[in-house]
Amino acid sequence: MAKGKEKADLLENSDILRGKLAGAEYWLENHPKAVWGTVGGIALIAILFFGARYYLSSQNETAQKEMFQAIRYFEADSLKLALRGDGNNLGFEQVISDFPFTDASNLAHYYAGFIHLKQGEFKEAIDNLTSFSANDLLVQARAYCLTGDAYMEQKEFEKAASFYSKAANFKPNKQFSPVYWLKAALAYEKLNKTDDAAEAYQAIIDQYSDSQEAQAAKKYKARLGK
Repeated sequence: MAKGKEKADLLENSDILRGKLAGAEYWLENHPKAVWGTVGGIALIAILFFGARYYLSSQNETAQKEMFQAIRYFEADSLKLALRGDGNNLGFEQVISDFPFTDASNLAHYYAGFIHLKQGEFKEAIDNLTSFSANDLLVQARAYCLTGDAYMEQKEFEKAASFYSKAANFKPNKQFSPVYWLKAALAYEKLNKTDDAAEAYQAIIDQYSDSQEAQAAKKYKARLGK
């Protein structure tokens, strides 16, 4: 009896499945525009996606070539030429403008931010440095630190402390993280947030005890009476 019931259920389910398939086939046959519209839409998305990737890759190669002289000017400390170009070669500002969304444009934001900071143009420095993004151990943390420096110059100590802390916590390492923590602590002191400053000093003492900054951290923490 059980086997007979299973067979009956199987036949019934098969009939239902065939009915659904037949219904689907009927719908497909009678709605060809909808079918091909969907297929065409998917194909268009794929074309746009891969086309955009190819375009950006091509644009990035061009931008890197255009930016070569600007980097050389930067390394030679000819910062105005690096930023704005020399009439024949693009500066970082025009690379950003002419080649948006490329890796070269992203890197140009870092260089431009550094130059603006050095020239005392702190708002422009912040705008560029916060537009930059990377996973690199050194450069991204450095960008956070430079942003903190710009905010310090503007006496926006809360934001400065926040960016110094981001720099210290980004892929922590003994070469640079103690420096960033020290800067964060000094920014907290400017805010009279002595507990936060003491925590930053303690982070150096605990995590980077053999660094040069550790001795300074002990002295400054003791000065706070913490």
